[in-house]
Amino acid sequence: MSAKTIKITYWILTALLAMAMAGDGFGGVTRQQAGIDVLKHLGYPIYFMVIMGTAKLLGVIAILQNKYKAVKEWAFAGFSFTFFGAIASRAFVGDSTGELIPPIVMLAFLFTTYYFWKKYNQLKSTE
Repeated sequence: MSAKTIKITYWILTALLAMAMAGDGFGGVTRQQAGIDVLKHLGYPIYFMVIMGTAKLLGVIAILQNKYKAVKEWAFAGFSFTFFGAIASRAFVGDSTGELIPPIVMLAFLFTTYYFWKKYNQLKSTE
């Protein structure tokens, strides 16, 4: 894969991840009804939406910057904890396999984005 392809792929994946997490974070901070319904179904308190929404918005800022690598690593870790938690929560309340698929897909997407970030950093270090 060429350096240009890695760079373009990294930024496209990062932008898509950032948009998805920003939308979800904004929905949490503004307490959207769909989120309230899911949290009630999973047995979590509603105030958890604001906490997670704020964390997701901060995570978006962290993954869009490239200066502070440790902060970015923690943002990727935080998003992975979120998706693992969503998968586990859905499984523990007995949701169908169809309900488990979205967080699994997002986790795979996150890992792919992380992989391309690492490849992008390797390119930058050789320049």
